[in-house]
Amino acid sequence: MSMKSIHQRTIPILLLLLITTTFSCKNTTTNSKIMTPAETDRYYSSLSAEKGMNNAFLAMYDSAGVKLSANRMPVEGLQAIRQLLAGKSDSAFILTWEPKFEKVAASGELGYTYGIYKVTNKSTREKTAEGTYCTIWQKNSNGEWKALLDTGNEGLGNK
Repeated sequence: MSMKSIHQRTIPILLLLLITTTFSCKNTTTNSKIMTPAETDRYYSSLSAEKGMNNAFLAMYDSAGVKLSANRMPVEGLQAIRQLLAGKSDSAFILTWEPKFEKVAASGELGYTYGIYKVTNKSTREKTAEGTYCTIWQKNSNGEWKALLDTGNEGLGNK
């Protein structure tokens, strides 16, 4: 067998192996798609609609997250937020929100969103409140955005 004959057989086999290896490699991260802060925001809004505000907030906050609310001191840390939410039933209403803007720092590790939220009566499906919110996000070691600070205020009326 000549050297030319060996090369003619070897090259197609190597190309086939290269192509097979390239297309069979899988991404081993748990998130097949890394979301933007706005996509993350929408995800937690849908979780709130499906499983309740309390579940969504507990899932979205970083362990060092801070919740700002009207007429009260900031609630600091996931455990304190968990205690605050444990005393609030979310079974009579649905809280959803829609980001209107997002900005991510050049480092890609911090970002923020702001937008409009609405509260709907679960039984009548009537809107009972609407307002604005802002969330500051930080990317964790898994590449997931978690809320460092979240706040909102009422008062949009029918606008």
